[in-house]
Amino acid sequence: MRIGTVKQIWRYPVKSMAGEQIDACSVGTLGIPLDRGWAIRDETTGEITNGKHIPLLMQGYARYREPPPQADAGNGSVPHVVMHFPKGVEVFSDSAEVNAQLSELLGRSVSLWPLQPPSNEDFYRRKSRTARVLGRLARQYRPFRAALPALTAFGRAKADLRELFSREPGEPVPDLSTLPPEILEFTSPRGTFFDAFPIHALTTASLEMMKRLNPQATWDVRRFRPNFLIETDAGIKGLIESEWPGQKLRIGAVELRCEIPTVRCGMTIQAQKEFPKDPSILRSIVKDAQQNLGIYASVIGAGEVRVGDVVEI
Repeated sequence: MRIGTVKQIWRYPVKSMAGEQIDACSVGTLGIPLDRGWAIRDETTGEITNGKHIPLLMQGYARYREPPPQADAGNGSVPHVVMHFPKGVEVFSDSAEVNAQLSELLGRSVSLWPLQPPSNEDFYRRKSRTARVLGRLARQYRPFRAALPALTAFGRAKADLRELFSREPGEPVPDLSTLPPEILEFTSPRGTFFDAFPIHALTTASLEMMKRLNPQATWDVRRFRPNFLIETDAGIKGLIESEWPGQKLRIGAVELRCEIPTVRCGMTIQAQKEFPKDPSILRSIVKDAQQNLGIYASVIGAGEVRVGDVVEI
């Protein structure tokens, strides 16, 4: 069934910073080559961090200084980037002072890291002993994974989950059993800086639905950081991605398996270069869209995608 066409393609050189809009890309098993090729590590926690914890990241943008190779990353060779911050400040990834510059700009001790190989588990592993234990048990024992909602419904675990996803009192929290168990133990799937899966797609139908429900908010696609913005055909309306888990999605020459709806957290509300902070964005998603907006997908057939390509489910 035809859904629409590719309206925009996005690649994000540095995790949590605004990305590059491109006209075409290859897609491999790890998604768009070197999407999230770099990330910021908080040296106080020793973990890769993001725009929810350091909102100023989202007011800057990054670009590769030379085109990335059209192949999956993983060999440790990540092209350098230039990061642009407010007031015209530029930081270069190959500068000897890059970590000191970023620490001063962001107001805490941080360091910039390129993708590390999947075998470097210590780099990706969360520092919380509880998270490590929960993640390991969830990966190894399916019944334990199914029990996660009950195990995190009380006490400190519930409070930590609310903080992680920026939920207010009385709002539901995501069902951890639907998320990849690996990301409970690790800050991202090993060998990547993704939140959960290599591809994130969003439709104009969903954005238009949310605009109707909360017309005062700015439902700019940049708040939601998809790889592919799909312009839906006339007559297709509503939060259609919520119906896609388990189905195959063809985008251009690429075949994807739709995994889970994209659960949303506090990153969606943060100010960016051209629009202000707006907590009503997340409140609307939690209330009116069952906490989700968009779809996560894995790649089952590599290929090329261009703006204007047909999208089919």
